[in-house]
Amino acid sequence: MIPEPTNECHDNNSSMTDAEPPLDEFFDDVDTALAEYDKGYVDADATLQVVRSHVEELREALKE
Repeated sequence: MIPEPTNECHDNNSSMTDAEPPLDEFFDDVDTALAEYDKGYVDADATLQVVRSHVEELREALKE
């Protein structure tokens, strides 16, 4: 069984603007998701789901 991505760079209880600018946090989170995929920790579908969620969070942060 393949584990779910860890999403190490992002705390779901804080907004993107709390610690880092939205773009910096977005790039860090996507880089982490892709690195986990490259290492074989997660499959492509799980990685894509994580990246899509980060894109949505970035969109929301940029609206604010």
